[in-house]
Amino acid sequence: MWPPINPPRNIHFLSISALEAVQYKSNLINQYGNADVNQSEVIVCVGGDGFALETLHNYINFHIPIYCINFGSVGFLTNPKIISEDLPRILHKAKPTNLRPLSMTVETADGKMHSALAFNDIFLYRQTRQAAKIKITTNEKVRLSELICDGIIVSTPAGSTAYNLSAHGPIVPLNSGLLPLTPICPFRPRRWRGALLPASTSFEFKIIEEQKRPVAAVADFTELRNVTHVFVRENKSVCSTLLFNPDHGLSERIVAEQFSV
Repeated sequence: MWPPINPPRNIHFLSISALEAVQYKSNLINQYGNADVNQSEVIVCVGGDGFALETLHNYINFHIPIYCINFGSVGFLTNPKIISEDLPRILHKAKPTNLRPLSMTVETADGKMHSALAFNDIFLYRQTRQAAKIKITTNEKVRLSELICDGIIVSTPAGSTAYNLSAHGPIVPLNSGLLPLTPICPFRPRRWRGALLPASTSFEFKIIEEQKRPVAAVADFTELRNVTHVFVRENKSVCSTLLFNPDHGLSERIVAEQFSV
């Protein structure tokens, strides 16, 4: 549960390898120490959105809240740099945001099965100049018998402002209980622009003409090539927590992003 009764003192620090971030982390360690991750109350990572996602994946089984300080470009999953404030006090006031990942199960052309998790998105994309042909089934009902496209994205609400938005998919509020399904450069059906589906939806993507039109599947950092079937659904058994400053919450930023110009 967050916040704890008292400001946390057992903090584990991580950072990207950039010199400025390493020095910033070293300064924090000199001031607050660096608790062993198994004894820590919170993980503080210094980096950008990519490093925040990497930390979520690497520490998914530790069940420790993660507070990210922005040393990247966009910083959608991070908090501003701390200049002179007391870090334990800031952490104590931080608000938790619980994130549930998507699970991806993949069958590849060699008949092997693979699995991966995604806090941002899962997407399929063509590996060659040939457009992909994909059959889309949700909750065991065929929705599109053939989508000709460059690929398709299933996004979490937290990831809906990333690749999904770049592909002209909708931004989804964090607690909406919805998952956007967004095609990448659809050719046929020409006017299909995707769908918003309940978070309980199960997805099946079958690759048509997989040898002539090979397709890869990506779940955050995991990429698998020459896939034949891809199954996606929300993983309700996994929950990770990001911490945000009270005036810098993820929910508000997702809403505000819809009004940005």
